[in-house]
Amino acid sequence: MQRWRGLEDIPQDWGRSVVTIGSYDGVHRGHQLIIRHAVERARELGVPTVVVTFDPHPSEVVRPGSHPPLLAPHHRRAELMAELGVDAVLVLPFTKEFSKLSPADFVVKVLVDKLHAKAVVEGPNFRFGHKAAGNVAFLTEQGRTYDFEVEVVDLYVRGEAGGGEPFSSTLTRRLVAEGDMTGAREILGRPHRVEGVVVRGAQRGRELGFPTANVETLPHTAIPADGVYAGWLHVGEEAMPAAISVGTNPQFDGTERTVEAYAIDRVGLDLYGLHVAVDFQSYVRGQATFDSLEALMAQMAQDVDHCRRLLLEQTDS
Repeated sequence: MQRWRGLEDIPQDWGRSVVTIGSYDGVHRGHQLIIRHAVERARELGVPTVVVTFDPHPSEVVRPGSHPPLLAPHHRRAELMAELGVDAVLVLPFTKEFSKLSPADFVVKVLVDKLHAKAVVEGPNFRFGHKAAGNVAFLTEQGRTYDFEVEVVDLYVRGEAGGGEPFSSTLTRRLVAEGDMTGAREILGRPHRVEGVVVRGAQRGRELGFPTANVETLPHTAIPADGVYAGWLHVGEEAMPAAISVGTNPQFDGTERTVEAYAIDRVGLDLYGLHVAVDFQSYVRGQATFDSLEALMAQMAQDVDHCRRLLLEQTDS
């Protein structure tokens, strides 16, 4: 899959394509409906599929300080889109100047002049251009002028997550913040993932017999509520069952929130400096303090056993 950053990265000989535009944070099951439809339409037309997205999140430019927690960094979104059959991802740097582009100018500069859109696939509430003035009706009108189709796909899947609310990135962020990994997994179609580099921490886990990978997460990462979770620690191509702790280590008067993953039944791992990913499968318990280190160690042993059983059950099911 080709990855472009900015309009200047698009090959000059790029031909017609099917395009879909959006933040697509998380590439959740609603997003997947739109992207799959775009891929299928592109195959019918014999052209490639392009996803157009933005960095940073538009809200940070329009309303500084309002950047939402991210469910997936851009490289992860690209991986997920590639799995769906997308041929190219265009990440447009979202600047103040770009935010002032009118809907009509956006259509010409991006869809017509650069991507030579043959069809554009969007959700029903798609908005674009300065002050989000462009909508599906306007896009359809522009399509008649510039010879591209517009197809609208209803992305609002529902399930048990959020009490039956339509699936969305906003709902997923809320569930992640609440520690509801089951709900987040239903919306995403996979466990919520956090990535970063393993750094040296206080090394208390090692002293207590449970050495953890202290993950320095990427900026704006959506981090689950404080507590203990069962999940997976991904190092390269290997996925290891893990007991994961999120919080400030109140037992030791900590103040900085950390994400630490203990690779269950693994000995002698040296992960410092490596980029890893942590998948949150299930919530186990909330953050707590204990009367003694012995009580803490006993609880940690119980947590690891609980996580081991949960992950084994879920792998077998």
